[in-house]
Amino acid sequence: MTIRTSLIVGLAVVTLAAAGCSGKSGSASGRTGDDGVKVGPGVTDETITVGALTDLTGVYASLGKSLTQAQRLYFDQLNDDGGVCGRTVELLVRDHGYDVQKGVSAYTEIAPKVVGVSQVIGSPIVSAVLPRIAEDKVLVIPAAWPSTLLEQQYVQVVGGTYDIEMINGIDFLLERKGLDEGDSIGHVYFEGEYGENALAGSRYAAGRTGLTLVEQKIKPTDTDMTPQVTALKDAGVAAILLSAGPKQAASLAGVAAASGFDVPIVASNPGYAPQLLGTPAAGALQKNFYLVNEFQAPNSSAPGMKALTGAYKAKYPGHALDNGVSFGYVAAKVFGEALKDACAAKDLTREGILKAHRAETAFDSGGIAAPLDFSKVGQVGTRKSFIQRPDAKAEGGLITVGDPVTSKLATGYKTP
Repeated sequence: MTIRTSLIVGLAVVTLAAAGCSGKSGSASGRTGDDGVKVGPGVTDETITVGALTDLTGVYASLGKSLTQAQRLYFDQLNDDGGVCGRTVELLVRDHGYDVQKGVSAYTEIAPKVVGVSQVIGSPIVSAVLPRIAEDKVLVIPAAWPSTLLEQQYVQVVGGTYDIEMINGIDFLLERKGLDEGDSIGHVYFEGEYGENALAGSRYAAGRTGLTLVEQKIKPTDTDMTPQVTALKDAGVAAILLSAGPKQAASLAGVAAASGFDVPIVASNPGYAPQLLGTPAAGALQKNFYLVNEFQAPNSSAPGMKALTGAYKAKYPGHALDNGVSFGYVAAKVFGEALKDACAAKDLTREGILKAHRAETAFDSGGIAAPLDFSKVGQVGTRKSFIQRPDAKAEGGLITVGDPVTSKLATGYKTP
């Protein structure tokens, strides 16, 4: 989601290697308990501990808070239903503040204590701890969607990937917003893994539909989109893709509206937060802004979403219903279902949990997301996307436009 410079990652990996010498979590296999269940790190006769490396104080603090609260809600519900193998599931949370060094230190601290990690916010943090994840053989669910993580057998991307989002977004523009062959389309994107993976999708789709792609690379610290809007307006683009954050979305939509640049804007899923509807950009966002997302909007009538919004509002009254709530809950449920299946196989070791998880071919979230296939390492779990738009009158400030989209372009696309 933010730039991952070679220097930062290099330092992080050095730190990780040094920490690994003194803080290795040991083998994922272990003993057999009195109940006949094999257990390993993170599992006792009474508890199962799941880790969460989140951002509660950095640039994605709002996302981290809602995501973590949703995961606590799920595990509380799981425990109310009897837990897993007679054990209470506990969530061990550490705040890294979206700092790579702190993320590495936090992973090193919790790794010996947890059976897996149901949340890691940020591609840079995930990348920095990948060597240890493979060494520890621990199932990890990132709050990041680059297709480069698909080849990692211990890392489960839940939902589509950034490149597929942009392919489905371009298909939406062609089918619903009047975009046509020969048109130019802009793409404003963060430098680094997030933006560049999204760009791979837009380049692919543009090349196969006769569109001219006008690229505008920005840094996460760039919050005034005036130069980008000016450049894209001068280039005569008929639509804009955005793979950045909510601040950039508000600026892009607001500046475009103020300059009379009336074109649709389609953003990757981290590019929106309902809090934007309390800013001066609210009108522009509601007129021209669309979000490509793998999870239903909070006002959805899907059974799982209705149950989630009701339970979340009861547990956390007054708290925003953003994308972090739906993703966090589904990610926790993915982990919880793997624990339950591993319990049925009487193997709560890390290897047993991963094996149970990888046997899932049609994970059902009650309609919060499309059915997800986790059985094929190297392949995305779904190619479906929801197209959504801001609406101040809707629950969570977001509504879904039509049915989930799986474009022909996305079906034929091979992720990098």
